[in-house]
Amino acid sequence: MIVIGLIVSAFGIGFLCWLMFTLAVYALPFFTGITVGLAVYHSGAGVVGAPVVGFAAGAVTLVVGRFAFAVLKLPALRGAIAFLFAAPAAIAGYHATLTLAQIGVPSTAWREAFAIFGAMFVGATAFVRMGAMATSPSTKQARAVAPAQPRIMTATNQR
Repeated sequence: MIVIGLIVSAFGIGFLCWLMFTLAVYALPFFTGITVGLAVYHSGAGVVGAPVVGFAAGAVTLVVGRFAFAVLKLPALRGAIAFLFAAPAAIAGYHATLTLAQIGVPSTAWREAFAIFGAMFVGATAFVRMGAMATSPSTKQARAVAPAQPRIMTATNQR
């Protein structure tokens, strides 16, 4: 029974790590939606209005960020937008990694080291995913991260 518990725990932690890396790009819209939703709730919108406005603010943040990243051609502006999406992801990655490290790492220094590395990896993942998911509004196709490789010709096709 203990072995089964250890195996299931390992798969659970692996699933949480995969989920964290997959959803890293959505940290900024999520934080924006939560912040706006709480502000609207405290201003008197009520329990029904606050989630609706918060969800709308998060969706607008995601759509505007992706559109701006796809339309802008200057690398400095694209880097700034990608950094805006990667910074909250790095903060979320730090806290998630620190929480996971508290499960099995007894040393505080090693927990912090793992959390810092986790923040760097999650932030970098969000930065790269932001660039990989950019689409051009005119072509509706995803842009390639790397240039296309030349076609390899076989000996029979070179006639």
